[in-house]
Amino acid sequence: MDEGLVKIRHARSKKDFPFLELEDNEYVEFAFSRAKFCLVMIFGGVTIGLVLLLMAFLMALSQPAGILGDTGRQFAFIILACLIVADLLIGVVALVVYRGNRLFVTNEHVIQTVMKSPVATSVNVIDLPSIEDVSFHQDGLTQRLFRYGTFRLSTIGDETTYTFAYSDVAPEDLRAVSKIITEAKEKKRKERDN
Repeated sequence: MDEGLVKIRHARSKKDFPFLELEDNEYVEFAFSRAKFCLVMIFGGVTIGLVLLLMAFLMALSQPAGILGDTGRQFAFIILACLIVADLLIGVVALVVYRGNRLFVTNEHVIQTVMKSPVATSVNVIDLPSIEDVSFHQDGLTQRLFRYGTFRLSTIGDETTYTFAYSDVAPEDLRAVSKIITEAKEKKRKERDN
């Protein structure tokens, strides 16, 4: 690739992904995130929780004052308000975790960021030439219908497997990633031979 184009792509990648520590002349080829279906699950769960809590709130309002008493009614409102806030906070945390799970394929590395919670994050950086196998698996009807699955990378040697679940990798993206890895291996082989 032309040196000028590499520098432009590197500058663009640094601008688009400032949190990535890219080496000189390294640029992002692909950026994968979790499937959009995960967003539907997050918003659906929060919405169902809010609907159930609001129904409980309306039931508490419809009760005659004598059953709960004024103090009991106020206590029920406070508990329901706290549960609504907790439901919304769970939704916000789930969105942060959703956005924190990314997989980047550069011209030199694969960078995987896995966030299990806002305080538990891991980052894996894998050199492209050390990747032996790239695969994408869909298990079940739901994954096929909503076009998501598990993206796997296996390395040479210790045979470590890196998985990126709930990914929306398209078949053409998988072929392109495989091609990038093959090119990186050939480049490394040529550098060794010279």
